[in-house]
Amino acid sequence: METEVLRWFQQVADGATVTEVADLWMVSQPKVSRDLMALQREVGAPLLVKSGRVLRLTHAGAVFKKHVDAIVNRLDDALADVDQLMDPERGAVTLAYQQTLGTWLVPSLVGEFRATHPNVAFTLVAGGADLTILDEGRVDLAILAGRPPEAALAASGSTAVRWEALFREPLFLAVGPGHRFEDIDTVPLAQLADEPWVALPVGSVIRTAMEQLCHAAGFEPRVAFECDDLATVRGFVGAGLGVSIVPAMGEDPLPRYAATARLVALADPGARREIGLAWSTERRLLPAADVFRRFVLGQARVPGA
Repeated sequence: METEVLRWFQQVADGATVTEVADLWMVSQPKVSRDLMALQREVGAPLLVKSGRVLRLTHAGAVFKKHVDAIVNRLDDALADVDQLMDPERGAVTLAYQQTLGTWLVPSLVGEFRATHPNVAFTLVAGGADLTILDEGRVDLAILAGRPPEAALAASGSTAVRWEALFREPLFLAVGPGHRFEDIDTVPLAQLADEPWVALPVGSVIRTAMEQLCHAAGFEPRVAFECDDLATVRGFVGAGLGVSIVPAMGEDPLPRYAATARLVALADPGARREIGLAWSTERRLLPAADVFRRFVLGQARVPGA
């Protein structure tokens, strides 16, 4: 089977028209159609069926595509590997990260690295908490907020995932403008037992940390609003609808902007989250990704983390 025909099959299966594939590859439309028909004859089953202007996968086509994706991805990895072995400075890094790190830490690290490695390209993937993306080779590295539990590492698959701490980021109490603790430097959580709380969904790293800290302070937080992201959490707090526990996310710990949440230092022990870097130890990193890994570990790590 011709590799380019397998790529044409992938693109058509993903929704491209035969005309679009032909234009992209600068070949004739009849050639693409003929070669796709020949591919189906070679496989011995109908893979595509016409539906309006596009071709849809048959059941056999869906089964076949899973294997084609694996084959083509392996081939692309091999070609990229050889190319980057020749010149690591022209390589690419696929970096996953948790969204709370995407506005400050990730841009800072990538920017500092690109200052000395300007030709290395980055593909950024939000949502690095799912460690299977490392095992499956979809990303090279993942920057995580919170040390992955052993259960998560075990559930990621057969490939070993290594996680190394970079630094510990303090967690703060977020209160709205005019709150009684707005101008206090440090506050113990026990004084917040009767407050309404704004929280991330159950199971998230910050929500778990909030619950553990409140429990250690002797109370269960009364969650008035549950939000999907930290920006919304801080927006609700800024509107005076409750208090929360949040990371500073690279900001001044005590911002004083109108209608925004104020961050107050917590006196409670353990009010911090660990930021770390994860990668697969059984899947060799390409040179550019390995250079970036060593850069992050060397530049971002704080002694004692």
